[in-house]
Amino acid sequence: MTRTAVIGGAGFIGNSLCEKLLERGDEVVCVDNLSSGRRINISRIETNERMLFVKHDITEALHIEGRIDRVFHLASMASPRDFATHALDIALTGSVGTLNALLLAKEKRARFLFTSTSEVYGQPARHPQSEDYWGNVNPVGIRSCYDESKRFSEMLSTVFGSTHDIDVRIARIFNTYGPAMRPGDGRVVPNFVSQAIAGRPITVNGDGSQTRCFCYIDDMVDGLMKLMDRDGLRNAGPVNLGSDREITVLQLANMIRDATGSQSKIVFQEMPGDDPVRRRPDIRKANQLLGWKPKTPLADGLNMVIERYSSVAAKTVR
Repeated sequence: MTRTAVIGGAGFIGNSLCEKLLERGDEVVCVDNLSSGRRINISRIETNERMLFVKHDITEALHIEGRIDRVFHLASMASPRDFATHALDIALTGSVGTLNALLLAKEKRARFLFTSTSEVYGQPARHPQSEDYWGNVNPVGIRSCYDESKRFSEMLSTVFGSTHDIDVRIARIFNTYGPAMRPGDGRVVPNFVSQAIAGRPITVNGDGSQTRCFCYIDDMVDGLMKLMDRDGLRNAGPVNLGSDREITVLQLANMIRDATGSQSKIVFQEMPGDDPVRRRPDIRKANQLLGWKPKTPLADGLNMVIERYSSVAAKTVR
């Protein structure tokens, strides 16, 4: 039986990963300080006898009793809303926290997967973005606490792995969404869905012509598990995981408004600093190495988010 540590396991992606690992029979150690992750996210699985929750801040040394076969490091606040208010926490999680996660993998001789981000590409000068593109990141901008800590963590994971003979994998995650996202998360899908359901104005940054690609949570978790499980990927380098269907943010706003039947107006507001204008992954490497590509159409995934948010809103009204 595989025993897997998921650092950041009570977060949006982390709790879905914990669920899938338990479903296939793993023992899971879920580690989270609950700064952005929520205990309620793991309430359905916390009573599982193969599940152990450890409340811990990964910027402090982590010790877990018994063997650990695999370590997923997903810890970090990831919403742009948090970049101005929790910049130091984010920077330390993506530096000191990554070192502590790697030290756990070294101690246990465990395979290690670091979840990086499409933000390492910054304001891309190449489109779509493939893994051999080095990016165009502002090292002192409003987003740098997240962007640069992820870039640093990629380097640290690579160097640490080669120095200490640890099998390290790196996933560059592109925009991921799903029903379990907090309505007040601050990212575009929960923002738009919450606003549309409530009949409030849907707030679009800039003129809405900036593009993104949205990957449903189940597809993302499937990709992460495949990247961790596949043998022979030591030194394979970063792998993009995300949808390659590119749409504008304004198109997304209209899709959500139409799907909810909302009468919300779309209003435009100032573009945040360093917000990428275009973003689309080249996912050929994931397809070649893992046989992976997203399966969930955007319309279907959005409907599942809308159904969940509508249900929560109805209960709140009652």
